[in-house]
Amino acid sequence: MRVLLVQSDMRSTQPLVRFYKQRGDEVWQAWELGQAAGMLEQVKPDLMLMDLHFPNQEWQTFLRNARAQNPGMNVIVTNKYPDLQREMIVRENGVTVFLRQPFSARWIEQAMTRLTEGTQPVRVRKEETPRSGAVRMPMRMKITLPYLLLALLFALAAAYVISQVVMESVQERFLNQLVATARQAGDWMVGEEDRLLESLRLVANSEGVAEAMQSGDAEALRIRVLPLAVNAGEEELHLLDMQGVSILSLVHTAGGGSADYESSRGSVAFQEQDWVRRVIDGVVDAAGDKYAGTTTGVSGEPTFYVTGPVFDATGAQVGVVVIGKSLRTLTRQMREDTLGFVSLYSLEGKPLSSTLYTSAEAYSLDLAAVLQTISGQDQSTQVREFDLSGVMYSEILGPWEVRTGADIGVMGVALTQAFLVQTSRGTQVEIFVIATLAILLVVTVGLLLANLITRPLMRLVAASSEVAQGNLEVKVEAAGDDEVAVLAQSFNYMVAGLQEGSIYRDLLGRTVSPEVREQLRQTFTTGRLRLEGQEAMATVLLSDIRGFTTLSEQADPATVFQWLNEYFGQLVPVVTTHGGVVNKFDGDAMLAFFGTLPRPLNPKQSALAACQTAVEMLRLINALNAARRQRGEPEFVTGIGVNTGVLIAGGLGTSDRLHYTIIGDTVNTTSRLESLTRDLLNESGILISQATYMALGEYQTTFRCTPLGMHRVKGKQEELLIYRLEPLDATQPLPQRIA
Repeated sequence: MRVLLVQSDMRSTQPLVRFYKQRGDEVWQAWELGQAAGMLEQVKPDLMLMDLHFPNQEWQTFLRNARAQNPGMNVIVTNKYPDLQREMIVRENGVTVFLRQPFSARWIEQAMTRLTEGTQPVRVRKEETPRSGAVRMPMRMKITLPYLLLALLFALAAAYVISQVVMESVQERFLNQLVATARQAGDWMVGEEDRLLESLRLVANSEGVAEAMQSGDAEALRIRVLPLAVNAGEEELHLLDMQGVSILSLVHTAGGGSADYESSRGSVAFQEQDWVRRVIDGVVDAAGDKYAGTTTGVSGEPTFYVTGPVFDATGAQVGVVVIGKSLRTLTRQMREDTLGFVSLYSLEGKPLSSTLYTSAEAYSLDLAAVLQTISGQDQSTQVREFDLSGVMYSEILGPWEVRTGADIGVMGVALTQAFLVQTSRGTQVEIFVIATLAILLVVTVGLLLANLITRPLMRLVAASSEVAQGNLEVKVEAAGDDEVAVLAQSFNYMVAGLQEGSIYRDLLGRTVSPEVREQLRQTFTTGRLRLEGQEAMATVLLSDIRGFTTLSEQADPATVFQWLNEYFGQLVPVVTTHGGVVNKFDGDAMLAFFGTLPRPLNPKQSALAACQTAVEMLRLINALNAARRQRGEPEFVTGIGVNTGVLIAGGLGTSDRLHYTIIGDTVNTTSRLESLTRDLLNESGILISQATYMALGEYQTTFRCTPLGMHRVKGKQEELLIYRLEPLDATQPLPQRIA
């Protein structure tokens, strides 16, 4: 074949020259369009490869003339980076085959195949077929073989060291750890009981509490003790009279805030409890006059309580304070602080609360184990083992004591069985020395190998950095016969895919607004299939050409299409300039919104931006109508409605068909406002709702807002107050946008 290469870059043309000359074709080169035009007449090529990036617009004329002079000539367009506008012009001239850099033999062959589909195929000699990219010498072998020898030496040394390890009693280490955790849990329980008693003393000694209990004034008690309960974070607080009847009970609301308590009175739940009766009877033992115990709480769960007396100024006992915390909360907090699994059992061996299991019956204690734990607490330690979901646990059992020394149950602390190994100091030194020598040897060999292997990888890293910065013209040399060479080829194909992706991204940006495109990108990045609907206070603008259906009947569809493109070409940039988003075009209508994308705005900002846009659109429409009158074309009398309110913005549709839109009564009201322009205005104009007028705030004076009275619109029961929006002065500049 006779091949003419019309390329602006001489260096990038060399792979093309080499490819076609190896095929035996005659090749001519031209670097200027004037030079190429002369060669077209002399050479009469069968194939022309033309660069897409010649400056100015002369390339369009050259391409049309070349196609006209040589109708049978095939054309392939080459480019360095995507240029959608030029590619569309090329396609309009009948050229459909594109070849992008880097010009590899495989890519050129694919372009030739696409060019000749449906005609006689281009014959390629067998030795010129691109290499398949199979790995001949795997990199794994290059690295693994020397490291295998090093690993063998290291394994022999490790075997020697392990034989010298001094094993200690693993079970003893585990039991020591278990005992330490149980001791920590017991100390925690003592500390928590002291904290509850401190809260009890604070309530009992607070000013006015005794007097309020004497008088039975529940409200006065609530005012005095509620802040104390909130500050201490207590779950239950009860104030009882000397008969054990509740004067005031405060119970924290489950799931509520820190100050959410339910109050009640008259409960006799504690009247028969032994540890409450002792306080009522004034019993004082060696630990004092305060006692503790467990029972079912107000919430229906087992609860731990402390109780103590309240005395008046004369020293006479006037009541009882009871403060409680559920066993579930106690065990959960102990678990968080001790890292052990805590279980509390009754004296009958029944589990009351546990952070390890939920089945109470399956893990109950034998009565004998309970008696042995209580009776032999100072002589021996009880440990039991059990399987839970395939994991073995060891649980140490101990008495659950309160401050008086009374045993009110059994506390169990469990850990998963783990085996620990302790090495002697001498063994540690041996391990350190041998490991150090092995590491130095591995590092030395590794550096030598890495220097040979990572050079092509570093070239890939540099090229990747260029791509990350937006340069899609880079390519790497795919030399060699290992995985790095295949990786380099794949990288070149990836860059080509990115070049195509930028074209698709540009097409998407022309189909939807840039703000919606960015929202789509973020949505698919996070893995969601739909855009989440967001409720927002925003401003909606709707414009519509009055009587456009009648105008459309007076002209052919192509002319109407051209009219609308000219019309929207004037209006859309105004919306974008003021931060709005054009949601959709519905024939001659345009729907836009302000205040949700690209960032949320307050109602004042969105209303101001929408009103500025509407006024600027009205000016452009009037100017466009003046030009249309001079051309003898019908005017576009346009009605614009603006409304502010709550709407939902998000993706609407299905998983495979999605449209970002806005819905709500605010949008419907905007449509009704625009419809009112037909009845209230005889020319192009703007109507805004009272909601938009009020949202403008101090910016109302920057426009001329003429009230048009109350009007009833379709779909609304109440009438709306309507304003006509106009600029104060045709020559007066609009107010600046709010930052």
